[in-house]
Amino acid sequence: MNYKFFMKTIFYVGVLALFAVGCGQTPQSKTATLRDALKDKFYIGTALSVSQFSGIDTLSERVAKENFSAIVPENCMKSMFLQPKEGEFFFDEADKYVAWGEANNMWITGHCLVWHSQAPDWLFVDENGNNVSPEILTERLKNHITTVVSRYKGRIKGWDVVNEAILDDGSWRNSKLYEILGEEFIPLAFQFAHEADPDVELYYNDYSMALPAKCATVVELVKKLKERGLRIDAVGMQGHIGMDYPTLEAFENSLLSLASTGVKVMITELDLTVLPSPNPNMGAAVETNFDYQKELNPYAEGLPDSVSQAWDSRMGEFFALFLKHSDKITRVTLWGVCDKDSWRNDWPVPGRTDYALLFDRQGNPKPVVQTIINKTKE
Repeated sequence: MNYKFFMKTIFYVGVLALFAVGCGQTPQSKTATLRDALKDKFYIGTALSVSQFSGIDTLSERVAKENFSAIVPENCMKSMFLQPKEGEFFFDEADKYVAWGEANNMWITGHCLVWHSQAPDWLFVDENGNNVSPEILTERLKNHITTVVSRYKGRIKGWDVVNEAILDDGSWRNSKLYEILGEEFIPLAFQFAHEADPDVELYYNDYSMALPAKCATVVELVKKLKERGLRIDAVGMQGHIGMDYPTLEAFENSLLSLASTGVKVMITELDLTVLPSPNPNMGAAVETNFDYQKELNPYAEGLPDSVSQAWDSRMGEFFALFLKHSDKITRVTLWGVCDKDSWRNDWPVPGRTDYALLFDRQGNPKPVVQTIINKTKE
């Protein structure tokens, strides 16, 4: 070998290596992501809109691919979109969602099979607009659930079977489902889903679960389902939280109560609003709506540093709680990818500017993301 050529090669390799280190381009300096940091704790998930899994919103799509390990559809699998007319199913968007999840190695959740909201009107009434009989509604639910769950058998890993059936005071929501079938619509839904795919996980999902009365009713619901031999794998505690509600203690108490039934707990639909509430007792019912008022939108031009730091601290405290109980929690899912995607911008007051998620409007991680990553090492 030519000695001078050999020495020159060593020199240039060394220079290139130093340049790479200086520019942060070595494999060892790759920035850790939430997906990597939490892989041994629980799935970290996000809700996806059609534009994100269809290649339209490439910013949020990139953030989702890099940082999350689980997905749930924001809207495309709700019954009003899947079966807008009786017997006429529309699977185009749902198919794309599942395919995107498979292509990106995600834990894929279906959301949701039975919900009083965003359900087609035909489901509950006859040709004259009157409530159908319990037998007809049961058959319609069975057909919808069986058709949808069977289509994605072995591909979707878990289903939100029933969504938001209990009110904040622990009483049953007087929906069309309850009006026609009573409490029985829930065990029927779980039965039909299990029959359609015996291996898929099945969940009950609801908001305001830190309220003792509501949590107590859900605990009893889980026990009754299990007593009847029906499969229920986890309860989803929706995390639509604010800067002063709920308390960490109340949230933890409910988490432990739910886990005591023998099911796992999922933190679902997580977001943290910094905006003032027009009604502190409204829960998270999607149909709640208030007129726009300027004083209800105080951060339209940006978030002050003090508020941003308080937000980071609050979100960090909740993730510390989740990590503390990672043996009971299977998944933590944000309801959206970046701040621009959050439903909090338009609920319960349309047209506001909120900062509710882990990534800002440009797709950059907020400081709390690194805090969470650091906490996984403690």
